[in-house]
This record gives sequence, C-alpha cells and structure tokens, in this order.
Amino acid sequence: MSDSAAQPVITISDFLKHAPAELALRVLAGERNLPEREISTARIQKLGLALAGFTNYVRPGRVQIVGQSEVWFLDHLETDERRAAISRLALEKISCMLVTKEIAPPAELIEMAEEAGLPLLQTPLVSSAAISLVTEYLQSALAPRELRHGVLLAAYGLGVLIEGESGIGKSECALDLIMRGHRLIADDVVEVRRTASDQLLGGAPELLREHMEIRGLGIINVRELFGVAAISVRKPIGLVIRLERWAEAKEVDRLGIDERSIEILGVKVPHVILPVSPGRNLSTLVETALRVHLLRIRGSNAAQQFAARHSEMLKRNDE
Repeated sequence: MSDSAAQPVITISDFLKHAPAELALRVLAGERNLPEREISTARIQKLGLALAGFTNYVRPGRVQIVGQSEVWFLDHLETDERRAAISRLALEKISCMLVTKEIAPPAELIEMAEEAGLPLLQTPLVSSAAISLVTEYLQSALAPRELRHGVLLAAYGLGVLIEGESGIGKSECALDLIMRGHRLIADDVVEVRRTASDQLLGGAPELLREHMEIRGLGIINVRELFGVAAISVRKPIGLVIRLERWAEAKEVDRLGIDERSIEILGVKVPHVILPVSPGRNLSTLVETALRVHLLRIRGSNAAQQFAARHSEMLKRNDE
C-alpha cells in the first residue's frame, strides 16, 4: 500500500536549483562541494553566538545565516583573531552559509570556506526576508513523505485518496468521477507529504502528472482529453476510501455510526471501506461517501440520528 522513505535531505545543488527565485542566490566559495553537502532540516541558524565562541550551538544539516551583525563582528577582529573565530566553526561539518543583504564577507571567510569546500552563498535580501523564504521552501522540500498506491482526486474541495488492490477498478472509477467534473491529481502512485503536524498534502510524481493508465486504453493524458479544468497539482488529503472485493471485505460498517480513520505519516485521516461487486456503481458510491463525510464535518450524522430515533421509539414503546 505504501512505500515509506527515510527523512528527506537535499543537496546544496538542489537548493540552488529549486529555491525561490527572489533569493537570487549566487556562489561565493565551495562550488566543488555543492553536490555533496546536504541540508536535512528546515530550521535556520545564525552564526553570531558560534563566532563569539559558543560553537556547541552550531547544528549540522542547517543553513547558517551570516548577516550584517556577524560580518560587523568579524570586521572588528584582528586578522589572526578573525581566522581563529572562523576556524572554530568546524567548516567541514556545516551544510552551507548564506550571506544576506549582499554584504561583502571578510576575505578570510571566503578563503577558508573555499579551502574547506564549504558552500558560501549570497543573497541580496535582508536576513529576515531570506530566513522566511528559505524556511518556507525547506519545510516543503524536507517534509516527511511516502508513496502510496492509489488514485488521488480533488472533489468538493477535498483531496480524496482511493486505494485498493491492483485491478479492482480504481482508475476506471476515477475516470468516471473526472467526467462528472472532479479533478485528477495522481494515478497509480501518489506522493504524500506531511506539511504540518495534522496535514497531509498529496500530489503526483512529475513523470506521472496528468496521466492515467486505463486497462484496454493504455496511457491517457487527462488534460488533453478533458481540458485543464480536469486536473489539479496537489491537495490536502481529507478522506481515504479503500475498495475491497465483496467476498474479502471483513470490516464493513453496516450502519456507519462509527467514524473510522487510518494513520498516514502519523496523521489520522477519515477512512471508508467500500465493498466492490458486479453491478455496484463505484463512482456513485465514492461521490456519496464524500457527501456523507462533508455532512459529518458539519455535524450531521444520519446513522447516529437514525439510532437515536430508534432508541427513542423503543423507549416510547416500553412506556
């Protein structure tokens, strides 16, 4: 069902390639090590305390910010003191340094970064703006993720993940839903990322985006067939629907009183199991499951209302 991956990391090469264009990043030193040095956390660090001697505060895997205060501190040191302050940073262990506000860093910092193969980058943005953009980008790029086998649709403003064994009819069901006005996000392989403690964002790997595989028809391009309104790039996942063959479905809720959930990347997502058999209209059932879920979000649960009416009727009969 899923293919979990290790905690993502990105190289400095990828960071330079995909970071927001507003950063206008350029390399001052350490270009030879861009493909080897890696960023593993979205947390940003400023080097002020470390330059003053508190080197234990330097954490690996982070972008280290060198702003006006850090450069001012280094500029007011004698040459030997400046070199000593920089050497205490253990440059070989730092992912990269980012000099903000297009400040000219001390020549010793450029020289020692080049010697250590430390990527030294520069941006024209002030520290606060640079930190905000870098953090936002890294939170997305380094979000925990896994690949799941299924189809992801955008329907009624909700990301709906349809899962089930191969050949059960997920793609055909999704195609019918697309023809009813819903939008395809991913078919066959769904990339799920945890972008917040309680939010999962679903999308498609770049190679598969906009495409579906329909048995008997092969690979189809949904955008070319149905127009740009038939596709979506990504959506927060709000409901997981699992299709199971009727004979194998053992956990079907006959009344629908209890709300089920499934855990993905540590986040609980509402979960519905739909038995599949010849003659059952899957797309209608999925659409109805969606509407039922949306009503429950608004506080209306037909099964609970029915059970309450039934209990009230029994109570009146006993009287």
